[in-house]
Amino acid sequence: MTTTTTTPAATDNGHEDRLPTRSTFDRVIRRPELASLLGAIVIFVLFMVVAPAFRSWDSVATVLYTSSTMGIVALAVGMLMIGDEFDLSSGVAVTTAALAATMLNYNLHLNSWVGAAISLAIALAIGALNGWLVTRTGIPSFLITLSAFLMLQGLNLAITKLVTNQVATPTIADMEGFYSANMVFASNVNVFGVQVRVTVFWWILFVVLASLLLHRTRFGNWIFAAGGDAEAAYAVGVPVRRVKITLFMFVGFAAWFVGMHTLFTFDSIQAGQGVGNEFLYIIAAVIGGCALTGGKGTAVGTAIGALIFGMTNQGIVYAGWNPDWFKFFLGAMLLFAVVTNLFVARYTEAR
Repeated sequence: MTTTTTTPAATDNGHEDRLPTRSTFDRVIRRPELASLLGAIVIFVLFMVVAPAFRSWDSVATVLYTSSTMGIVALAVGMLMIGDEFDLSSGVAVTTAALAATMLNYNLHLNSWVGAAISLAIALAIGALNGWLVTRTGIPSFLITLSAFLMLQGLNLAITKLVTNQVATPTIADMEGFYSANMVFASNVNVFGVQVRVTVFWWILFVVLASLLLHRTRFGNWIFAAGGDAEAAYAVGVPVRRVKITLFMFVGFAAWFVGMHTLFTFDSIQAGQGVGNEFLYIIAAVIGGCALTGGKGTAVGTAIGALIFGMTNQGIVYAGWNPDWFKFFLGAMLLFAVVTNLFVARYTEAR
């Protein structure tokens, strides 16, 4: 026999009624990021035991850096998944943004910030176009963004070869504005003697802002409503199309940001890079508790999913294991997260 506790709630007439509330255990187990948190703890303990090099603060900084470059885009992809859509073009979109900025800078002799700004406009336009096509045609976002993936991949290679006669862009390290852009997107911050990449702090900031957006704003409520039941949301006045287009633009912004980090770190871009990363972003979001059917997920969960990626990626290196184990661990964590969330869903339905 189950029992429920009650708590006073104020009514319109100022009196207090007794409303049923969930126990602390129920609230915890319903958290979508629970499985990823448990997995992150297990992986952290594992590599702390088997890889002595993993225990240093420099290694922690490296893990956080790897997680941040994955986590920034995974965060936007996760929010899009909460809205019940996918973006398979996010991996190559990072490269597209970087290529656009570097070729504009080099060939038109622009200030690095001008090229970056034009690149941002291009990235947002790609996201908006993906969203517009999905919401206006009714074609699944899987197919729309798969088409975008193929087109962007082809454009990245074809235009780079046409302009530079090779698959890599020339260096722009001597261009005006490069130093200041490098400081914003690719510098190191000294934290108690440990060099931490600035992307780690940007990642944390974006997670905080996304959490506030999802759970403290009307737009966040619209995202969950559009992902949970788009028709019902539309019926009560939620601008579903606008919400989804905006979410695709968020992905475009995140891809641009990581593209700028890549550009101003290495000052040259390989046209073929980024292919396959879109699946890693989705995997990180799913591990973090974002439902494939929409309407469920958190920004913190996607961050934990990216952290699992970073710990596994670097931990295997520090442990001296064969790198082929990385995909195995990632797949195992994905399976663990999906199965755990399934059992939790069944448990909560039974309650």
